[in-house]
Amino acid sequence: MTKFTGIDISKQSFDCSITLENEKIESRKFSNDLEGFAKLKKLLCSESHVVMEASGPYYLRLATFLHQEGIKVSVVNALIIRRFCQMRMMRTKTDKKDAIMIREYAKLENPGLWKPDEPLILKLKNLNTMVELLDKGITATSNQLEAFKEMPGTDKSVLDQLKSILEFNEKSKENIELEMEEIVKENFSNTYKSLLSIPGIGKKTAALLIAITGNFKKFDHYKQLIAYVGLNPRVFESGSSVKGRGHICKMGTSRLRKTIYLCSWSAKKSNPQCIEMYKRLKEKSKPNKVINVALANKLLRQAFAMGKYQREYEKNYQKIFVN
Repeated sequence: MTKFTGIDISKQSFDCSITLENEKIESRKFSNDLEGFAKLKKLLCSESHVVMEASGPYYLRLATFLHQEGIKVSVVNALIIRRFCQMRMMRTKTDKKDAIMIREYAKLENPGLWKPDEPLILKLKNLNTMVELLDKGITATSNQLEAFKEMPGTDKSVLDQLKSILEFNEKSKENIELEMEEIVKENFSNTYKSLLSIPGIGKKTAALLIAITGNFKKFDHYKQLIAYVGLNPRVFESGSSVKGRGHICKMGTSRLRKTIYLCSWSAKKSNPQCIEMYKRLKEKSKPNKVINVALANKLLRQAFAMGKYQREYEKNYQKIFVN
């Protein structure tokens, strides 16, 4: 019988609600380092299944350690645990209590197992994170530069320094994106070629898709990918009186969501299925934003089919791949 252990982890330490081999449940606290990991391992058995939240980067070392030791590990979205606690009407929030609730959640849901990314996928993700940080810096610097230009009496040396920072960040971003492109060309060439065959998907988007999806090994169904990106619709209705406006979820990775959304602009002119969908929705007088979200979803479905099965795009690809 599976013995679940819930872990609430932070930078310095982690709290555990451990189901021991004799079925007794204990609460313990360990340091978030190799010494703490070893102490936890001594309390686990072959039937143990450890579940923790995806708390920034803090869970990675422990999850990797347990996985290498052959212990079942699951990593769940922190929002899921928060909603689970709200459903249970929890009014107390401590690290110890959170670990208990994670164990309770694990017993009910038996979440899927976690496994670490391949080294190259991890590198691609890290490079993508660097691009996201540079994007924020470029936007902030560009806005500040424009503001200083409008201010009378701004010293020229200040403008020159901001221009230098902006140029450096833009060049760094370009170099990182080229490095990502080289990695996917060399190591994931079949998937890369399949994605580029889709009208509307470019080199940067293809590299980003491979990084985010772990070369399409992370998801078993296109709906999982759409939910992860945050493009699935969120309906707000109740009874006959409450009918709120629909929105996309926006709970996923923002850079890929924005990139795919921008790709939809060109896809409606070059991608046969997207052209057909665009005309159909336009005839129904749907707003442009709604149409572009629908096209972005269509592109993600196509990307999933081509990337997962490593086939080149075909106009009637729906007949080839069963969703």
